[in-house]
Amino acid sequence: MVILKSQEEIEKLRASNNIVAEVLSGLREFIKPGLTTLDLDQYAEEMLKRKGAKAAFKGYMGYPAALCTSVNSEVVHGIPSERILHEGDIVSIDFGAVYQDFYGDSAITVPVGTVSSVATRLMKTTEEALYKGIREAKAGKRLGDISAAVQDHTEKYGFSVVRDFVGHGIGRNLHEDPQIPNYGVRGRGIELKVGMVLAIEPMVNEGKYDVKVLKDGWTVVTTDGKLSAHFEHTIAITENGPVILSTVV
Repeated sequence: MVILKSQEEIEKLRASNNIVAEVLSGLREFIKPGLTTLDLDQYAEEMLKRKGAKAAFKGYMGYPAALCTSVNSEVVHGIPSERILHEGDIVSIDFGAVYQDFYGDSAITVPVGTVSSVATRLMKTTEEALYKGIREAKAGKRLGDISAAVQDHTEKYGFSVVRDFVGHGIGRNLHEDPQIPNYGVRGRGIELKVGMVLAIEPMVNEGKYDVKVLKDGWTVVTTDGKLSAHFEHTIAITENGPVILSTVV
């Protein structure tokens, strides 16, 4: 069941998502070669405490950390550890916060120092695909319009969209209906309505879209070992079109 949000609820969601955006912005500047992914997680935890918010992912279905840190061929749900980040790596950081009972969720992929041209193109294309999808999030359109926009842009540049993991609704729960695939057909799916709040999150692979979950039960990797990137925003559908909530105000 899709839960439509009131304007008051959207403002509360804006507050939680603003915290997420501030933490991610700080992490973007903090990352450098020689740090571990656990260093990133500890940085996020400290920022959360200062803001009076809680980590949305920590403890969710047993997940052990505040961040998901997915490096290079890791797609999503990489667990922070003593793994050292090296020059040329790319790291996807997915982060959620709970503030005043409402959830925020966003993701960025960040270069560690100077990265390859293909890594740069992959990150650029994935972020562009996110914004292509967001532009379709208007009342009266269909869910498939978002999905198709993401897929079309991704495949135009020779990359592939992950099929096994999707975006989602968000509100008082981290994951709500509807599920939002990053591939689809225009004009298909449920009708988009004012009051929907959606976490749109393209996961894009350099090579094939096939993925697998590692033995830790969380970390998702590309089966061909090629790079993957991930970007996500939480947006609200309003009478004036889509509004991105997960930005620094």
